[in-house]
Amino acid sequence: MAVVSGGTTLIDNGALDAGVPTGNLILLSTQTASASASISFTSGIDSTYDSYVFKFIDIHPATNSASLTFNGSSDTGSNYNVTKTTTFFRAYHEQSGASSALGYRTSDDLAQSTNFQILNFEINNDNDSSGVGELKLFNPSSTTFVKHFISRVNSVTDNTFSVDNYCAGYFNTTSSLDEISFKFSTGNIDDGIIKMYGIKDS
Repeated sequence: MAVVSGGTTLIDNGALDAGVPTGNLILLSTQTASASASISFTSGIDSTYDSYVFKFIDIHPATNSASLTFNGSSDTGSNYNVTKTTTFFRAYHEQSGASSALGYRTSDDLAQSTNFQILNFEINNDNDSSGVGELKLFNPSSTTFVKHFISRVNSVTDNTFSVDNYCAGYFNTTSSLDEISFKFSTGNIDDGIIKMYGIKDS
């Protein structure tokens, strides 16, 4: 048995001791793309959970240089056009080590816009290219506050760059959000999995 920072105990095989709380991440839905125009989560987003996490696993576009995007709905999917204000920055590093940078992307943020929000900078459609990451949406059922979100997505760009993308912002509405939709900025989602989890934070 070992003890890590904060006094948490591990049993000999590295697993958490049974008495240690591990949180309440509950898998609610899994969707697999196959030449799909979009992936939408049309049920399960309600007041049951305090926040929701969407995990992207090997998201691969049909069209070259496509970015994963998302939007919310407050009218059961009739429209995905909720007003958002967001920020976006990224870090990248080339395979050869010749080029690297960290910077803000003004072209990828939104200021009181109903457009789909970009979550990453361009994934190629080569067979070995894909993106992975997650988006956390906080208290989407609130009718008092705006709805904050934070995302991080890593992707392959131009076959030679690892690009680590950070986006955060809020849906500027006090109406509850009941659906979330994902699509690429151009073309279909050729392949990939998106999982939705619910979290009870209290």
